[in-house]
Amino acid sequence: MAVSRATFDEVMLPNYAPQAVIPVKGQGSYVWDQAGREYIDFSGGIAVNCLGHCHPELVQTIKEQSEKLWHVSNIWTNEPALRLASKLVKSTFADKVFFCNSGAEANEAALKLARRYAVDQFGEEKDQIIAFKQSFHGRTLFTVTAGGQPAYSDGFGPKPGGISHAVYNDLASVEALISDKTCAVIVEPMLGEGGVLPADPDFIKGVRALCDKHNALLIFDEVQTGFGRTGHLYAYQGLGVTPDILSTAKSLGAGFPIGAIITTDEIGQHLKFGTHGTTYGGNPLACAVAETAFDIINTSQVLEGIKQREAAFRQQLELINQKYNVFSEIRGKGLLLGAVVNEAHEGRAREFVAAAMEQGLMCLVAGANVVRFAPSLIVEQQDIVEGFNRFDKAVARVVAGD
Repeated sequence: MAVSRATFDEVMLPNYAPQAVIPVKGQGSYVWDQAGREYIDFSGGIAVNCLGHCHPELVQTIKEQSEKLWHVSNIWTNEPALRLASKLVKSTFADKVFFCNSGAEANEAALKLARRYAVDQFGEEKDQIIAFKQSFHGRTLFTVTAGGQPAYSDGFGPKPGGISHAVYNDLASVEALISDKTCAVIVEPMLGEGGVLPADPDFIKGVRALCDKHNALLIFDEVQTGFGRTGHLYAYQGLGVTPDILSTAKSLGAGFPIGAIITTDEIGQHLKFGTHGTTYGGNPLACAVAETAFDIINTSQVLEGIKQREAAFRQQLELINQKYNVFSEIRGKGLLLGAVVNEAHEGRAREFVAAAMEQGLMCLVAGANVVRFAPSLIVEQQDIVEGFNRFDKAVARVVAGD
């Protein structure tokens, strides 16, 4: 059956507006469309394809596990889930793991756990959750309300209550909201969808101290920053601050859907038998793929390589900016980077992304003013150079059109 972009409009709900090309094949940092045209992928499936496309070890794992066991439900456990959980516990602050299928589900579980912990320990009045404006935590009604972007949560009827929003990197705004009725603060170590904006270390340390003062749990949403993206297995390890609960997804499965929360024994015991669950979460196929991705990423060679690749990306972006003067700042960490357009090009990030696609480069936006790059964590140096050759041409086209 032949399909095209027009088929999307005929049979799919209109909540997405995909580009005209349809990718059909990927290998490493390269993707090919239906017409056989080749692209370099610096979008990484929105920070998901941490090992590029069709990594041979992941392909082999899928083949082997697909001939063993795909799904058994959580009436039984399974070996890949137990191995993956053991490796996550060994490599982080955590004692316990809960598997689900996505970042939204992970954040939903984290918020539910925080509320349940507070009810059990302090009573039902301790229910306030503090999140941040311009944050993003998922698309369930609970997580989209926690996310500080009303455009995503308005229009769906009554929203879950007890959620307040502070200003990111503004400790005083947190201090003004927090009290002994606060059960949790949920924060991204770096805003992803909200503009690739890293947290100030003093801000994060201050939030940790306020949580401790008011017996509130600190939740780190590491769906986008986690699993190697910043050059650490998880971003908290480079900030000197340890959360109470951490959510992870995206790169965790290297493209295969899986999410998780990790936490301590003390907190985790409050998600008792029957309090929360998921049909597909922790299935052996997803966990086998994630375990292989973990074994590849959680090595000094890959994690140190991310820092080297970050330097190469920054160098290329600075060279382009010296020629065209279109960016006011290059920010982010590791291989989650944002090029902030300057006042002369305000609101035009999508034009740069569209022009890049025309030149054979896939990248992203993070709001109206930030071009976002979230490539494979093992992208080759020659692909970085070629990708930015194409981006250079794209920037030139946008500037010439001014």
